[in-house]
Amino acid sequence: MVVFGIDPGYAIVGWGAVSYKANAFKALGFGAVETQAHTDFNRRLEIIYDELYSILQRCRPDAVSIEKLYFQTNKTTAIKVAQARGVTLLAAQKLKIPVYEYTPLQVKTAVTGYGKAKKPQVMEMTRRLLKLSEVPKPDDTADALAVAICHAQAAGSELRRAIREKQSLNL
Repeated sequence: MVVFGIDPGYAIVGWGAVSYKANAFKALGFGAVETQAHTDFNRRLEIIYDELYSILQRCRPDAVSIEKLYFQTNKTTAIKVAQARGVTLLAAQKLKIPVYEYTPLQVKTAVTGYGKAKKPQVMEMTRRLLKLSEVPKPDDTADALAVAICHAQAAGSELRRAIREKQSLNL
């Protein structure tokens, strides 16, 4: 199974493609789509869409996994990230790739076994699971790989079935 993980954003969108076979993970590719701060916001959304669509078209993963949004304070940032997340989901939809969403708690639990793990712990476990020589940079890229690992571990499990049922009810 090939899973494409996405850490949504509008300045930096982390992405990572992971193969999961026989309980072993392998990073197939990873990186970040970056947009410049003073670029018109609509142009930033276009860049994100175009680049992710192109990468997804080349990669052709079995699934896209993306982190659910969680914001406590800055609503303006949340709205912009939500818009960027929307064009990301559109790219997957246009290519008919199923999308699965995970909370930060689910990602941390899947990667470290502990839902309250700190960011450095998640990044280090992601590096170890993928047998990488160093933690991918920027951090958004490592986060995207962790989201991909989360889906690979959840696929076919009770958690996966429960999430799929909940998503189908929300259609």
